[in-house]
Amino acid sequence: MVTGDERVRSVDIAAPQLDDRESARVAEVVESGRLAAGETVTEFETAFAEFCATDHAVATSNGTTALHTALHALGIGDGDRVVTTPFSFVASANAIRFCGAEPVFADIDPETYNLDPHAVESVVRDQEIDAILAVHLYGLPGDMDHLGDIADAYDLALIEDAAQAHGARHDGRPVGSIGDVGAFSFYPTKNMTTGEGGALVTDREGVAERAARFVNHGRDDSYRHVELGHNFRMTNLAAAIGLVQLEKLPQFNRARRANAAELTDLLEDTSVIPPVEPVERRHVYHQYTVRTQRRDVLREELSAAGIDTGVYYPTPIHEQPAYRGTDASAPVAGRAAEEVLSLPIHPATTEADRRTIARTISEVSHE
Repeated sequence: MVTGDERVRSVDIAAPQLDDRESARVAEVVESGRLAAGETVTEFETAFAEFCATDHAVATSNGTTALHTALHALGIGDGDRVVTTPFSFVASANAIRFCGAEPVFADIDPETYNLDPHAVESVVRDQEIDAILAVHLYGLPGDMDHLGDIADAYDLALIEDAAQAHGARHDGRPVGSIGDVGAFSFYPTKNMTTGEGGALVTDREGVAERAARFVNHGRDDSYRHVELGHNFRMTNLAAAIGLVQLEKLPQFNRARRANAAELTDLLEDTSVIPPVEPVERRHVYHQYTVRTQRRDVLREELSAAGIDTGVYYPTPIHEQPAYRGTDASAPVAGRAAEEVLSLPIHPATTEADRRTIARTISEVSHE
């Protein structure tokens, strides 16, 4: 067991990395007096679309509004049904409901924690479905080849919830560029941040145009409000942070991957199951999530060693009170919710932190 003499510094599960460069870009915006959406947001949209290898990006106020806007821009609305995962942050399903549609939950793959394409195809074959919303959970892309084949075969829209997967790739393609539209979050815990904020990306010009109207009160380029819309706009202040963070993102992701590889090696002889990375997918480790049947004990011991942990997510969405009455069967997701534990491997962690994590887990494993 870890003793008081062995305690290391407190290590948070997430640690946003900002410095004088973000401060300088924000100061430029402050000095300009143009704080709301404007040229800096446009600059960020252009840069983020280029990063994602898409033709268009539309910045939004947060990741949930990015998802809501993406669904709306694809025409998802009242009476539609969208297959998605029950093992995600609730915003994935909430965005579907915000459009007037209904989420239909399919079970997950037990190794990747992403949607199981076989479960999705079973749902699509038996029910009237209009779209698939795939979540790239923890920074690992879903099985987009198989999900894309299902979408094509059944003429379904395919949406990527890439809120946790900035820079992840599937067969060399950046997430967000694979489906009809991708949505990202820039919350402070993500691999890059704008404070709050989000964005959707797409190659479809009409989708981008409709999204840009929707986030700006349904307004077109003149001053006509041609449809009902929201104020989901990103601010120039947030975009200023985002421009610097985007430049740093490849370095952040390299650090996360290196830290994850080191921790996986250190955990080789323990009882926990480390995350997987299928050969065709590039994980960016928004979360490094292990699986253990002794989660509560392990959390207590890691906390005693100064290591913060997280459980993402302890209750599947279809079992949340807000979704009471939802007809769904997802036993794999239910078991994962009881056993997953996320460990810190963000760029601010050190080799000593990772060795403390591994030593603590090893001690619990051999009790």
